[in-house]
Amino acid sequence: MSLMHWQGNIPARTKVLVMMPLLAGLLAGCGGSAKNDTFDLSVSSTPVTQGASLRSRQLLIAEPTALKALDSENIVVRLSGSEVQYLANSQWSDRLPRMVQSKLVEAFEDTGKLGGVGRPGQGLAIDYQVVTDIRAFEVDTTKNLATIEISVKLLNDKNGTVKAQEVFRSTARVSGSGNANLVKALDNAFALSSREIVSWTLRSL
Repeated sequence: MSLMHWQGNIPARTKVLVMMPLLAGLLAGCGGSAKNDTFDLSVSSTPVTQGASLRSRQLLIAEPTALKALDSENIVVRLSGSEVQYLANSQWSDRLPRMVQSKLVEAFEDTGKLGGVGRPGQGLAIDYQVVTDIRAFEVDTTKNLATIEISVKLLNDKNGTVKAQEVFRSTARVSGSGNANLVKALDNAFALSSREIVSWTLRSL
């Protein structure tokens, strides 16, 4: 199995390295095919408790910001505190920030609590914006753990003030070997974060 190495803020070029046995599970079941396996993120339903009606509120989900290492289709694996690489022969189905944005829109819509949920450019009369920054979205091979950290601000679209802000961090243990299990751990961690983000936002409105 190989990983694509990434160094610095913007990689000058991408190269494939043969991995040493950092983790037996990381090496097992990996083929040499040049064709990438493509992965998506799933949406986990958020339990909605009874509360004040939010049907008059419309919410805009902005595309998250992220550092260059995360702002692509590449899947990040951390080998040490300062070294990250891209998982070879695997990729997200779209740029990671666009995927996170799309899944958050879907998660908010599925609650049925809001009058409208949309993206920029869809013409909604927005009351609040959910502004996010992806700080971590990776599998740490030293801990065999998927880690996601997303900073969230709830912005009043009428006056530009921040109504609430929070940082959401979730982890999930990698179970089994091979690329698919690494991605599954990331998906599990994102499911937890997205549920917490939706619940927190609805409580904060």
